[in-house]
Amino acid sequence: MNESPGPGYVERWADFHLQPGFVAALKVVTDKGYPAVIVTNQQGVAKGLYSEEELNGMHGNMRAELRSHGVDVLDVFQCIHFAADDCACRKPKPGMIFQASETYDLDPSASWMIGDSEKDVEAGQAAGCRTIRVCPKDEETKAEFQVETMDEAAALLEKELEPCV
Repeated sequence: MNESPGPGYVERWADFHLQPGFVAALKVVTDKGYPAVIVTNQQGVAKGLYSEEELNGMHGNMRAELRSHGVDVLDVFQCIHFAADDCACRKPKPGMIFQASETYDLDPSASWMIGDSEKDVEAGQAAGCRTIRVCPKDEETKAEFQVETMDEAAALLEKELEPCV
């Protein structure tokens, strides 16, 4: 959803840059009547690079920016643990997807997981979601669909996503 800062983490709001294609994809999803949820690994909290409070502030700013574009997400679920902790919420495990499903009575089999890493794909598939991976075409993926940009993801969703009734 945001431009990668390169190696490392987005540690402050000034370094967070929303991808325009993400806004377009989110608009397709919400215009077709689906709720949108973000699930994100945030190991930077465990590493002490930023606090959970600072992370929540960045997510609040992100949601405000999305609303300024006429879209919003239902919620943001975050795993703040070390990868080595082997928790149930850290992608590629589907814990955050299941938590969102339980919290909001969502059906994972009627849901889509869109991400830029194979961990996103694995989490989505483990939860029973359809998957889209945003990555260069020469990268291997187990995702159902592969696109190179979020703009392409928006176009794919426009074509593939049936309106929610």
